Amino acid sequence: MNRATAASNDQAATVTQSAQSAQSAQSAQSAGAAEVDEVAKVAEVATISAPATVAELMALLADCHDAWDMPDRSGDPVDILDHDRQCAELLRRDFPADEELQVAGLVHDIGHVLVPGDDAGHGVHGGDAVRRLLGARVARLVELHVVAKRYLVATDSAHAAALSASSRRTLVAQGGPMTAAEIAAFESDPDFTAAIALRRADDAGKVVGLTVHALETWRPIVERVAAGR
Repeated sequence: MNRATAASNDQAATVTQSAQSAQSAQSAQSAGAAEVDEVAKVAEVATISAPATVAELMALLADCHDAWDMPDRSGDPVDILDHDRQCAELLRRDFPADEELQVAGLVHDIGHVLVPGDDAGHGVHGGDAVRRLLGARVARLVELHVVAKRYLVATDSAHAAALSASSRRTLVAQGGPMTAAEIAAFESDPDFTAAIALRRADDAGKVVGLTVHALETWRPIVERVAAGR
């Protein structure tokens, strides 16, 4: 190999190394930017998922207008705000003295807005979001409305037969019907009766075009529950 050829090869190697270094730096920069974006998204969800005041919670509920339990709108036939209000109305009719249960119905599906697409976890997300503001019982009822679905599917054949196609699909991700041991444990839970009532209202509160009270009419009730947590 003559000197000219060697020099040319050395120069090509240098250019290649420089290009590789630049590409590595660009990749690292992109990865760093992606990581920052991901942290920002998590921080944003954390901020939204823990409303500190009734005003913030009411604003979150208002954002449920034209938001849906399934991103492709293949689930409930009404949006989350409409569904939550229908559910709360039914619970107020049947359990007029239990405002915590009513408010749990009003907020039970906000987890769909906080973490879209995570149907299996939406009860937990919603419960975590309202625990500090509305108290442990409301948060737990929000969590249990998914658990109660598994119970009813396992113990009530009419309920199981009436599930929508969407509910049957999501049941798998939610754990499927309860086992005998899970049924016994759930039936002994102090919140069992209220959780079943919330679940039945959840299933019934999906009527297209049903007139319900405006969201703001619930503010005094939410304020009372928050004050008494």
